[in-house]
Amino acid sequence: MAGSRLEKLGSVFSRTRDLLRSGVIPEAKKPIWFDVYVAFPPLREPVYRELRPQYGKIQDVVPPILYKEDEIRAKFYKAYGNGPRAFELSRLNFKSTCQRFVEKYIELQKQGEIDDDKLFEETGKALLAEGLLLRRKVTENVVQQASPEARTRDPMLEMRLQSVLQEMQDGKQEQELETTDAPEKGPAPS
Repeated sequence: MAGSRLEKLGSVFSRTRDLLRSGVIPEAKKPIWFDVYVAFPPLREPVYRELRPQYGKIQDVVPPILYKEDEIRAKFYKAYGNGPRAFELSRLNFKSTCQRFVEKYIELQKQGEIDDDKLFEETGKALLAEGLLLRRKVTENVVQQASPEARTRDPMLEMRLQSVLQEMQDGKQEQELETTDAPEKGPAPS
């Protein structure tokens, strides 16, 4: 029974009518809508029909819907993640961190023409000034997204750190050699 697909053969009315005629459904348990359907039948009987495949260019009925706020939210979640707290859906007037960010972003965007990346950073600073702390997600791509100035400074800074670390390690080794070469003396007489 579970594998049969008899709903494709006939309408609900015709199947119910046949079950009533054969006695599978007793007259006492006849559906309420059955007599109404007999009294007022539809103009076209609703039966299952396979859709024929369409050839040629098929256009999607519903175009994808994207708003400007969606782009801002995507950028926010990529940079900051979901945030430290869960959404409090029990409060009716709850605004998520992301929603507050989007509202502030749009407010700052209306004030003047600023580059989108700079506006994103300024929105984070404005929310920080209001007391909302945003923490960036830790990702490996942070170095790739850094400004060109930071990329040019990185090799020199890295070389300096490596040389300082090497000097510190050399100094420790020299100290260890001096302490092992010096003769051990007993406690000083008092």
